[in-house]
Amino acid sequence: MIQKFADWLVFSVFGLSVDTSLGVAVNFFFYDTIKIIILLFVISFVMGIINVYFPVERLRNYLTTHKLYGLQYFAAALFGAVTPFCSCSSVPLFIGFVKGGIPLGVTFTFLISSPLVSEVAVAMFLGSFGVKVTLVYLISGMVLSIIGGFVLGKLRLENYLTEWVKSLQQQSTANNDVWQTENTSFAKRLPTIAIESWGIVKGVFIYIIIGIAIGAAMHGYIPEGFFEQYLSSDSWWSVPLAVILAAPIYANAAGVVPIVEVFVAKGIPLGTAIAFMMSVITLSIPEATMLKKVMTWKLIGIFFGVVTLFIILSGYVFNLVM
Repeated sequence: MIQKFADWLVFSVFGLSVDTSLGVAVNFFFYDTIKIIILLFVISFVMGIINVYFPVERLRNYLTTHKLYGLQYFAAALFGAVTPFCSCSSVPLFIGFVKGGIPLGVTFTFLISSPLVSEVAVAMFLGSFGVKVTLVYLISGMVLSIIGGFVLGKLRLENYLTEWVKSLQQQSTANNDVWQTENTSFAKRLPTIAIESWGIVKGVFIYIIIGIAIGAAMHGYIPEGFFEQYLSSDSWWSVPLAVILAAPIYANAAGVVPIVEVFVAKGIPLGTAIAFMMSVITLSIPEATMLKKVMTWKLIGIFFGVVTLFIILSGYVFNLVM
């Protein structure tokens, strides 16, 4: 529905051509902007409702006071794997988790896993590369998410969250305390939840626009065949280069798997191609721009640095075993 509206607006109303880079970029911009704003409001609203009946603070307290032997990270990675979100679409749910005070390492595991591992990508990998490669991709994606979240959690990075998200945490806790004290009915809580949700949308709106505009420009104007000429080498630097070149691009797993297939067909090593894919869907510049409202630049740098390191290691492992 959103895609049809974007197509009508860009190609019929604006009169741009679907065969031009400008048409593709503008269509991408309107589609993703509308989708993510709606998604952010809906997820914020739903998280607010859930918090009424099952306060996220309880989950946070449970996770911080019980020894779960890493199962919380596995659960977050599994939840991320079954949510069909790209990196930018995962940000709204990530904000909801951070707002509720869920341990940061667990939320980072979700943020890595959600775009990286998806049922669509698994199905496409099965069709393109067979069972063995698909299993290696699936397991490595889950392991990367769990270890990445665990390492980030151990770094105690909560102080690097922005004041905006800290104020959301305090406001959410204060509202819940008032509602429980006054025994406020669910119907009377809904307007406040809706106002809070819209406030979150307004708070990150400019970052959404900037992030998606960057992604749209990359999506529409990167020339075909640009990457193959640099990545077809078996040199040690091909994997890090693939990760660096992929970072500015914005796409979901389903959009990148066909590119991986083309890369491999043109002689790019499988591990290099998959490292490229992992970087595209977990380290996009648009995602970093949107996360700026939640994290300081230092925290974004640490997050991207840790994930980049693990992606590069995964690429080398793939090249060794496949």
